[in-house]
Amino acid sequence: MFDIAIIGGGPAGATLARMVATRMGEKCKILLIDRRRLTQEVDVGSFRKCCGGLVAPDAQKMLARMGLALPKSVLVGPQIFAVRTIDLSVGLERYYQRFYINIDREKFDRWLVSQIPDNAEIMDDCLFKSYEQSGNGYRLKLLYKGKIIERTVRIIIGADGAFSQVRKQAFGEKKWPKRYISIQKWYKSQKTSPYFGAIFDPEITDFYSWIIPKEDLLILGAALEMGENVHQKFELLKLKLENFGYQFGEETKKEGAFILRPLNLGQINTGKAGILLIGEAAGWISPSSAEGLSYAFRSAMVLADSINQGFTGLDSRYKRRCRKLFANVLLKNVKSPAMYGQRLRQLVLRSGIESLDVWE
Repeated sequence: MFDIAIIGGGPAGATLARMVATRMGEKCKILLIDRRRLTQEVDVGSFRKCCGGLVAPDAQKMLARMGLALPKSVLVGPQIFAVRTIDLSVGLERYYQRFYINIDREKFDRWLVSQIPDNAEIMDDCLFKSYEQSGNGYRLKLLYKGKIIERTVRIIIGADGAFSQVRKQAFGEKKWPKRYISIQKWYKSQKTSPYFGAIFDPEITDFYSWIIPKEDLLILGAALEMGENVHQKFELLKLKLENFGYQFGEETKKEGAFILRPLNLGQINTGKAGILLIGEAAGWISPSSAEGLSYAFRSAMVLADSINQGFTGLDSRYKRRCRKLFANVLLKNVKSPAMYGQRLRQLVLRSGIESLDVWE
């Protein structure tokens, strides 16, 4: 029987597994499950995370706190020092200084998994199907390499992202953060852009869209409200940006995923009764920028610290220790009107406060 089963080997799950395995050693039996083939050097045809692959300053701070330095193998060019902010509805744009580390997200996730000590068991190419209560723990049903298998565990940790099956099965569909469909397409580019583009246009979405350079490619992405016309809105966004001066070459890849946006603290669920949630599965993601890496690291760190004090009262201890995370999400929601309130955003852009003069 395992003490902890972590469903999801992304930044939240891999960080939790690493920290608990390092601190508790053989005293805690850990099982990490992920649908991807994260322990294999070459991964052809498996699920890939739809992500822009930028490490924002908050996430950089968390890497520093954990004593981690990124290897050269996960970096891609260019490294970005400014955000080009565009309001398409009125044709306004400004540049703001902000440093992002540009990464290959799949290689980044593999690197995080490679840091997990050998005393934790990793089952990749494995899909969580369901669970049922069994004695003092739970019996998991997993689809592993084409076969249904079972494992018994004491505690289940949902780290399986915005469409978390752990959260859905344990807590139902009530009180989820607002869901968006993220569409992301990769295009060949003759000119490398040195900026991360943050695009606002209420005709496209009440959230935001983005442009991210990756070597000789441009990623165009958008967080679109759920509905039947998401593809039409994406194409309208692309057309508007072309009219604004962007040039998109041949499409090389397209991706899609759900993004959550917690509009109030009641939509964040840390779990209870032996089933706990971290990362985006809990709703830990910025409601103003959709940045999730720092929240994945922070929630994993808080839960690891809580586990170190034992399993008795773990659910209430974890939630109590998340108070700074709750406060951070609340603060980001207070900040959101300056970004998403049309009049206030345009006032800020027109003022030029803290913006850069850029010569190209």
